[in-house]
This record gives sequence, structure tokens and C-alpha cells, in this order.
Amino acid sequence: MSLEVDLQIASDFANLPSAEQFQLWAEKALLAYKEEAEVTIRIADEAESQELNSQYRGKDKPTNVLSFPFEAPPGIELPLVGDLIICPQVVFREAEEQEKTFHDHFAHMVVHGCLHLLGFDHINEQDADEMESLEKEFLADLGIADPYRDDV
Repeated sequence: MSLEVDLQIASDFANLPSAEQFQLWAEKALLAYKEEAEVTIRIADEAESQELNSQYRGKDKPTNVLSFPFEAPPGIELPLVGDLIICPQVVFREAEEQEKTFHDHFAHMVVHGCLHLLGFDHINEQDADEMESLEKEFLADLGIADPYRDDV
């Protein structure tokens, strides 16, 4: 089992998680479902996040994580699962608002985004429950508290 992470830092935000942390977090979510995987994680500034969120989701504001699954042409097998675009400024603000550590919330965004790349979503309640359950399990394995806890 192997995961290749292409980490692209396009933000000058301080105190970002290490490449090893990104690798560990992505492995936790992706290697549960894939023998071999490749993912790009791009750390984007607010302007880039807002532009992509507006272009692809019709929401004119920066967001925490965007997931772009890769779909290979028929008959071509590639381990590439897709791209995550994560905005550390938004993740930092959310972490403060939710009284979580910055890196724990970042881990949640990586796991959450990777699950989206695998086809999970939270459009309806049943799918949301399944996705949240997996996130809680993977994060607990990493020593990170339930991101959906109500005690904050």
C-alpha cells in the first residue's frame, strides 16, 4: 500500500502542518480504500480559494477545503484520486471559532477532503452520518478528538 502526496504550498501562512503530517492524514483516509493512491494537496491563499469556490461552486467566498476528484478516461487505470485545495486562513478562523487546535482542524479538512475524493458526500442525512462516522474513526485513530463534538 502506498500513497504519493504532491504538496503544493501557495500561501505564506505561518505554522502550516509538516509534509509528514499531510502524508499521515491523507494515508489514513485514502489507504483504507485504495491499495495505491496519488493526491495533490494545494495550500492556497484566500484569493485563490475564493476564485475556485466561486468558479466551481458558485459561492463567492474562500472556503476551508475544495475537492476535485480525478476521473480517468475509460480503460485507463491511474492511482490519481484528485486534488484538494485547502485555505489555511479559513481553517485557522474555524479552528479558533470551534475551539480546536489549528493542526487538528487541518487534519479534519484533509480527511474530509480525501473522503470526498473517494466519492463520499454529505448531501443527505444518511450519507452525512456515514461520512462523519468515518471521519471520527480516522481522526480518533490519529489521536484527534471528535470534530463534531457538541461540548465546545
